Amino acid sequence: MDIWRFLPYEAHAPAMNMAIDEAILHLHREGKVPPTIRFYGWSQPTLSIGYFQKARKEIDFDKLQDKGFGFVRRMTGGRAVLHDQELTYSVIVEEAHPMMPKTVSESYRVISQGLLAGFKRLGLDASLAPPKGRTGEMSSACFDSPSDYELVVGGRKIAGSAQTRQKGIILQHGSILLDMDVEALFEVLLFPSDRVREKLKQAFTVKAVAIRQLADREIGLEEVKQAFFEGFGEGMGIQLQTGELTNQERELAQQLMTTRYADDDWNFMR
Repeated sequence: MDIWRFLPYEAHAPAMNMAIDEAILHLHREGKVPPTIRFYGWSQPTLSIGYFQKARKEIDFDKLQDKGFGFVRRMTGGRAVLHDQELTYSVIVEEAHPMMPKTVSESYRVISQGLLAGFKRLGLDASLAPPKGRTGEMSSACFDSPSDYELVVGGRKIAGSAQTRQKGIILQHGSILLDMDVEALFEVLLFPSDRVREKLKQAFTVKAVAIRQLADREIGLEEVKQAFFEGFGEGMGIQLQTGELTNQERELAQQLMTTRYADDDWNFMR
């Protein structure tokens, strides 16, 4: 069985979270660290946006500041996510790894097997969203619609993921929602009018769901962490060996945080 490194849950500032993911990517490409699955949280509620989103056109920064939310642009695509009551995960592995299909969609399917097994361990009847084209009006929010092979329960999206491929390395990270604040999310997004905001917010509530809305018992973060640790191992057919960041990873993450993810040139480049 293939052995991957597992980095246990730690909460960091928004810019550091993104910097650590990228640092692992670079050093895995150089062969200095193994394939890695990382769990993490956020030191403050944070809105992250996808690489291609237009920050000032889509985000109300006055509201964001009023609420004390953090902000960061991801290196992956996708749409806005409000990170708060969740377990965030990342997977870093080379494209040439034997278990990784060539296409983005099919690699989502492989990684999602780990997520699927995690939800099953929590007693939730999750399934993978089938590949399909997107239709209809959608907001800037990530959980507005499932991508190919993302996790749904009763047709509602319960985990959102985004992926990038950089010089032969796959980085996929995503949010496993314990709970969600739809009101707060839609307050910090910009819309043409209040009517459009309300319309899309109502549509969003029937498309997205969180663990605590579905569970018939109290589920805490510790149980979720254990379920998905076991789920990734079972679903992906790998052995997770607990480790820690190397000194090189920490140093590179600090550099990337300063020069990229905490820098307005990066966060407002679009």
